[in-house]
Amino acid sequence: MALFIIMMGNAFLFAVYLKNLRGLKMGIHNPKRLGELWDKTRLDVILDEINAISDKVVLSGGWAWHFMTPENHIEYKHAHDHKDVDIFVKPENFAELITQLKQRGYDKTWTRFDRLPGSETFSRYTKIVQLDRETIKVILDVFVGNVPTVNVRIFTLVEPKFLLSLYGVKHSSDRCFAVKIASELLQQGINPIGHSEMANYQPFLSQY
Repeated sequence: MALFIIMMGNAFLFAVYLKNLRGLKMGIHNPKRLGELWDKTRLDVILDEINAISDKVVLSGGWAWHFMTPENHIEYKHAHDHKDVDIFVKPENFAELITQLKQRGYDKTWTRFDRLPGSETFSRYTKIVQLDRETIKVILDVFVGNVPTVNVRIFTLVEPKFLLSLYGVKHSSDRCFAVKIASELLQQGINPIGHSEMANYQPFLSQY
């Protein structure tokens, strides 16, 4: 973990810290909001964007857990964090990815740690998708670096055990159901990818 943090630089730490604050402000893990679902239209728009760049990136965070979970699971906000899309890109593919993002209408969004040492390893790109009845803001948090991966369906994801290690720097989303379930399965030596327990949220819902 220490080597990973050094590799990613200070920007990674600040990115996680700010995402932690943003998650708390949005109340995604507020017990009073237990049972809330992600808006399907929003998820469909984001998924279209992910599909468009899936050959160049590695999915991390909530969307990685999403694809490790059996299909057609209930999209509880407490299950997976879908506020944004966390992705890793290999250094040699970064320029090509950014070119594609710009072609798709993304703009680089300034963050308060862009001027810090190591900021070249992290950047945020956003896009506004205008639909008939609503506007969807797609946020991509792009980390530059090589990470262990697995292939699930047509997507490349951060390897589950390594993905869990990314929550060791006080990432607020470690309270997501998926993170807790995957951690328990791995402790038992069970691969969480596609496991039925990854969609078993009832034990968490019944706690409140």
